Amino acid sequence: MREGSAREVFFTFLKLGLTSFGGPIAHIGYFREEIVVRRGWIDDAAYTDLVALCQFLPGPASSQVGLSLGLFRARYWGAVAAWMGFTLPSALLMTAFAYGAGELNGPSGLGVLHGLKLVAVAIVAQAVWGMARTQCPDRSRASIAAAAAVITLFSNSSIAQIGVILLGGTAGLWLCRASAPSTKPPLGMPVSRRVGIAALVAFFALLSVVPLFGARFQGIEVFDAFYRSGALVFGGGHVVLPLLSKAFVAPGWVSQDSFLAGYGAAQAVPGPLFTFAAYLGAVCTPSPHGIAGAALGIAGIFMPGVLILLGALPFWDTLRQRIGAQAVMRGVNAAVVGLLGAALYSVLWVDTVRSAGDFSLALVGFVLLAAWRTPPILIVILGALGGIALLK
Repeated sequence: MREGSAREVFFTFLKLGLTSFGGPIAHIGYFREEIVVRRGWIDDAAYTDLVALCQFLPGPASSQVGLSLGLFRARYWGAVAAWMGFTLPSALLMTAFAYGAGELNGPSGLGVLHGLKLVAVAIVAQAVWGMARTQCPDRSRASIAAAAAVITLFSNSSIAQIGVILLGGTAGLWLCRASAPSTKPPLGMPVSRRVGIAALVAFFALLSVVPLFGARFQGIEVFDAFYRSGALVFGGGHVVLPLLSKAFVAPGWVSQDSFLAGYGAAQAVPGPLFTFAAYLGAVCTPSPHGIAGAALGIAGIFMPGVLILLGALPFWDTLRQRIGAQAVMRGVNAAVVGLLGAALYSVLWVDTVRSAGDFSLALVGFVLLAAWRTPPILIVILGALGGIALLK
């Protein structure tokens, strides 16, 4: 992989941070289109392996994928640039909302939001289509993907996602060994094992030691609430909301009405849903709140995902070279395709595509992406205008 600059990474991910609507599953589609298809920073097989790894780890999966891509492109400064570019737009918008920025409640605003959800449908459909063609080329892997989708659709537990990935890996070890082992060149991992071990030690130390000081210092108690929520959630996105509700609404730090208002706003802005923490940090009653609280919330909720990712990457790049591990990863990658397909239906399609007009707009977006290679930013603009037209 050719090394780039942190500046290049920042502006690439800033564009994604301003246009990536639809939640973590859609973000994976946006990243693939921009980084794999359009820019060629990483090949499709390595990208899918990376997505599978981040699905295993606690924390915001799409943000971890983005940070990893920046890390491979421009090393540690690239990782910082990717995270900042993708996170800052929504973090600033959520902080502004905490200070009273208006919600999109008018007809035009609701139309824009609806159109952006249809864009997310097109983005995820295009990602599922592209990944299925490369990661499920035979009947064994296609069957694993289908089984993963069915299990996910009929399960109500967020933990089922981890179980589905484990089952996919087990099935891959059994069914995919016959496939000719592919040579996977190392990605030029910029994270050493020493740094990885230090990151894992820091992850567990903060999880166990910080609560001991929370009773004495209110700011540490707030940081621990964010850190624990980010460290104990798998799958990211909407899965973190029950943990944040328990951490902030239950003790009376944030009212239920304020929590729900912030949750609604978080779904209306691009970028990672974890930036909901900026809003909670700004409006919570314990100090610090306001801008300092928003910064504390962002640092606390993203830090565990960053640490666990840095701890896993050095060992992941070595593991993915082994033939047995490659068979497991074939099954895991097929299961990830199934998870994305299930999410396309249950997370996006059911609540978004409600009429022939909705389907038409999503279909046009899909064809423009898949066949015409139209830049996603143009699809976002088209979706917003189309959403306004549909609701008139």
